[in-house]
Amino acid sequence: MKKTDVESPEISTDSTKPRYIPITGIDCQIPCLLIDREAPVDVLHGTAAYRLRSVTQLLETLSLSDGIGHDSLLLQDFARVLAIPLRDNCDLMDVLGWKLQA
Repeated sequence: MKKTDVESPEISTDSTKPRYIPITGIDCQIPCLLIDREAPVDVLHGTAAYRLRSVTQLLETLSLSDGIGHDSLLLQDFARVLAIPLRDNCDLMDVLGWKLQA
C-alpha cells in the first residue's frame, strides 16, 4: 500500500478510521505488517528507535570494515536491506507525530 492510500493522519476513536495501518515498504493487496495507531507513544518511539539504531549500527560496521570493497552488487544488496527498517521507522514516526499533534 502506498503512503497516499493511507487514511488521513488524525488519531481518532471514530470507527471510520482504521486502527491498524499497513507499513508502506511493501506494496501488496493484503498487508500483514501493520502499525497500531492506538499504541502508546513510548512503544511507537521505542520501535522506531530500535529500527534506526539497527541501521546505524550496520552502517558503522560497514564503514569500518574492508570486507566489501567496491563490490557494487553487494553494496546494492546492503542498501536494500537497510532501506526496510528505515522505511518502517518513517512510518512509525509519522504515526507518532500524528499522536503528538492530536
